[in-house]
Amino acid sequence: MRAFIVTLFFAITSSLSAQTYSLLSPDGKICLDIDLSNGLSYAVSYKGRQVIDPSPLGFELQDEPPMHKGFMLLDTPRTTSKRDSWTPVVKNKHAHVDLQWNETHLALIEKGGEKRRLDLFFRAYDNGIAFRYQLFSGARIGNRVISREMTGFSVSNQAQAWAAQYKPRFTSSQESEFDKVPLTGISDQSLIGLPLLIEVDKATYLAITEANIDNYPGFYISRAADHTTEQVLLTTKLSPLPGEKEDGAKARFSDKIQTPWRVVMIGDNPGRFIESEIVQSLNPACAIQDPAWIKPGLCAWDHWWSGEVKMETAVIKEYIDFASAQGWPYMLIDWQWYGPFNQAQADITKPAPQVNMPEILDYARKKNVRLWLWLYSTDANRNNAYEEAFALYERWGIAGVKIDFMDRDDQEMVNWYRKVIKKAAEHRLMVNFHGAYKPDGIERTYPNMITREGVLGEEYAKFSDRIKPAHNVTLPFTRMLAGPMDYTPGGFLNVTPAQFKKQSPTLMMNTRCAELAKFVIYESPLTVFCDHPKHVLGQPGSDFLKIVPTVWDDTRFIDGYPGEYIVLAKRSGKNWFIGAMTNSMSRTITIPTSFLAAGKYVLDYWQDAKEAEKIPAKLEKKSRIIEAGKTIKIPMVSGGGYVAIIRPQ
Repeated sequence: MRAFIVTLFFAITSSLSAQTYSLLSPDGKICLDIDLSNGLSYAVSYKGRQVIDPSPLGFELQDEPPMHKGFMLLDTPRTTSKRDSWTPVVKNKHAHVDLQWNETHLALIEKGGEKRRLDLFFRAYDNGIAFRYQLFSGARIGNRVISREMTGFSVSNQAQAWAAQYKPRFTSSQESEFDKVPLTGISDQSLIGLPLLIEVDKATYLAITEANIDNYPGFYISRAADHTTEQVLLTTKLSPLPGEKEDGAKARFSDKIQTPWRVVMIGDNPGRFIESEIVQSLNPACAIQDPAWIKPGLCAWDHWWSGEVKMETAVIKEYIDFASAQGWPYMLIDWQWYGPFNQAQADITKPAPQVNMPEILDYARKKNVRLWLWLYSTDANRNNAYEEAFALYERWGIAGVKIDFMDRDDQEMVNWYRKVIKKAAEHRLMVNFHGAYKPDGIERTYPNMITREGVLGEEYAKFSDRIKPAHNVTLPFTRMLAGPMDYTPGGFLNVTPAQFKKQSPTLMMNTRCAELAKFVIYESPLTVFCDHPKHVLGQPGSDFLKIVPTVWDDTRFIDGYPGEYIVLAKRSGKNWFIGAMTNSMSRTITIPTSFLAAGKYVLDYWQDAKEAEKIPAKLEKKSRIIEAGKTIKIPMVSGGGYVAIIRPQ
């Protein structure tokens, strides 16, 4: 009945002569208003309060007038209520996804001039909105060139934001802290990465990101230089094409082009955004005919622990043994396996002399461990070398490729990602991009794109003091909203901030239990473990890493706040896993167990030992019986954490 009311409401207010349109979310809490009367604009209300004031839409194009006003409708818009119910190949958050939304399409044409065409698509979900554009070639011959997308987000100047600053370069590995700043602290010179989490007030939050990036550059956030009202107008900055200046060409098209979806998650608690499936849902269904070969899991890695490369057959075997002992399905052979990289003579089909690949492949098969191979992106791209290499890797029985150092998200690089992902799928190879831009939900369409970096991850502990507890408990509310992140957790040499120093082997500035919690909290169907076998095997906590999954049937936000602490509960089969982390403040949190079905359960848990404040590697493992509906106390020391498994008695 509600869907009918929404449709009727839209139809009554819509006609070819109308200039304003409204679209409600299925639950009626979010209202998206679209205005054509002056320049193109939209506004968003949540629970009756405007959270995005009228904000511009449109484009600037090279050698053309701007496209942002003077439009009329080609036909009467219709709103439709839609439902998308699907089972992900790789269960990042849920075993099944069922989403509803209301959608409308405005087909616009300019009243005068060249009468250029512009289509707008809007969706309203119960926990956010999304919109995208479509441009057409029209009467023009040859390429049209987008120089600026005018999309804005006008938000109260009292708001706060968690912002990743990438200025001055668009070319980066998107590895940064998400620092909390006043929204007024964002300037017209800023280059803020996505997702951008905004606290309008303590009861209203927004998270801006994008989905389904295809044949179009990634976008960043800046601020309008001349906007001085009670609102801050956040503006879109697109990544320029190679060789172009910041105000130059961003995207070229000769027929028609669709932008990615501009996504704004909306709610009263930022933790609920962690549960959201909006980003994946805005991508097409799985394009791989038989994806049964795509298998998530934990992966040993031969590089992080030492800060040096020991690319030798014996070392690789040691890590294969490590994966086998832990029951993990994968081991990643990192850089220099094919010798010097990023050089004209680099050949990604020929192992270095000290790497006996046939012997390694045979050894891994006997240990029931499959291998991943690292590639430098330039070496993979040179003369399309990846095409021949991927066919070879399939014959070798390689599970996947980790491709590194792209450090771009312009239109050309976005298209290269897709070519590589598709070619990898043809050869039954999974893909892990490092030196990468943020996820956009492509893992729904191509689930072999199983994880990627684009995160200030644990490797930074090798050469900096930036991997602080506060950073670790900010990531779930910010970067992780876009999708899987290959943070590479697992540092078992745990120390206090006072004890921390940059050294080899690498130290970690949090407790052992906090380290374990990352395997529950951080989303990454391929989770790459960073430490050396001798630091882990037989050590407290290593038993948890034998049983923790990397994919989940359900995900529940329990408690937390960005930069302070986080508690998530995730289900695998009949068992629930709890992961909790805190910043530099010790705290005890009491959590409900309302997510459990009625009955009694066994609670196995690993918590910070009392002496973990001074000796962070110390933990206690305990077990007890609990009853559904009762609370659980989670004690955490400074930089601490907690993990638990709840299984039916």
